Amino acid sequence: MSRYAAFLRGMNVGGHRITNADLSACFAALGFTDVACFRASGNVVFAGERQSPAAVTARIEQGLQEALGYAVPTFVRTAEQVTAIAAASPFAAEQVAASTGKLHVALLSAAPAAAAQRDVLSLHTERDRLAFGERALFWLPSGRMIESGLDLAAVERLLGPMTLRTKNTIEQIAAKHLALG
Repeated sequence: MSRYAAFLRGMNVGGHRITNADLSACFAALGFTDVACFRASGNVVFAGERQSPAAVTARIEQGLQEALGYAVPTFVRTAEQVTAIAAASPFAAEQVAASTGKLHVALLSAAPAAAAQRDVLSLHTERDRLAFGERALFWLPSGRMIESGLDLAAVERLLGPMTLRTKNTIEQIAAKHLALG
């Protein structure tokens, strides 16, 4: 059995409401075990047979579409991938300390092409720092998200579907549910 984390986009926003208990039941009905939801924002940790994240993603998206009646874009990472994101330090410690904003991670459905990465990195400013990881874009705004000049819709047009989490959330999920040892 392998451990995974699924990061679901658009959960409990825009009229799509589901409790953690119901979401866990959906995952259990798909054959996953040891299911746990982290917060009420579409973060699900679970165990399942060893498959590629792409295969697990397709299974979850199809199952949630059937169970909920609407598409749920899903971004699956293995336990190892989540712990690598949690351990990443894409910006200098002094830059992170100087920011009053939260370090965010945009989880991507695929690794972006070099040209798309260059185009996104061209949006990097002293107020909105950007760095790439493996199928992830790290974003350090200098203040609150709402104060940022970064056009997230433009970023998504360049990179494809994505979902945002704070790096702190990723770190907490890794520590609580996916500690490798």
